[in-house]
Amino acid sequence: MNWSFQLYSARNFLPWDGVLNTLGKLGYKEVEGYGGVYDDPKAFRAELDKNGLAMPTGHFSIDALENDFDGVRKIAETLGIKLLVCPYLVAEARPSDAAGWKGFGARLAKVGEAAKKAGYGFAWHNHDFEFKALADGTLPQDHILSSAPDIGWEMDVAWVVRGGADPLPWIEKHGRRILAVHVKDMAKPGEGLDEDGWSDVGHGIIDWAGLIKALRANSPAKYFIMEQDNPNDIERFARRSIAAAKTY
Repeated sequence: MNWSFQLYSARNFLPWDGVLNTLGKLGYKEVEGYGGVYDDPKAFRAELDKNGLAMPTGHFSIDALENDFDGVRKIAETLGIKLLVCPYLVAEARPSDAAGWKGFGARLAKVGEAAKKAGYGFAWHNHDFEFKALADGTLPQDHILSSAPDIGWEMDVAWVVRGGADPLPWIEKHGRRILAVHVKDMAKPGEGLDEDGWSDVGHGIIDWAGLIKALRANSPAKYFIMEQDNPNDIERFARRSIAAAKTY
């Protein structure tokens, strides 16, 4: 398995050439892009190639996907991205009821159609808010998946847990939709206070060995992407996480 690395995790540890060199030396073969690395795709691709790294997946905002898909396509083509991922919906844009979330799902479905037509895969990446019950007791994530039945899901397991849900039933129910996974861990109580409560993979509270087994059995996911939203030492996080992941 080629373990990947979400470059957002390294945004505070630039320059990028140093980050990519470190990741390559640690044994990573893939990285996942985000908006902070798309300014000069050709130059960034050269750095990836120099360090033996590929970028098969990339995050793009809903605004870019809906209003500048041609620009997204050009970036993806240059960097070698095959799976486009919509990663987030800002708080002020989030619907407050089921109808609103179904409408958002329909928007994602439309983006998915454009992506498929252009030869790309497309997926939604979750945070915690999709697992917070609405006034009627339903969950935004259910509405997103049901209203966009043909798009994939990049499952961020740790955010599912932070949202108060058990990831295993979601994997069992929607496994066929899971195309990529964010491999992220949550710190033990009292630890990781300077890292927003996250931890290096395999050093927190999430049963990654069991979840990787479930994901392999229930999903077609082939992108397993290390991420930590606010690490205080990028080399330590990247090194300890891939070492743990290789045992799963």
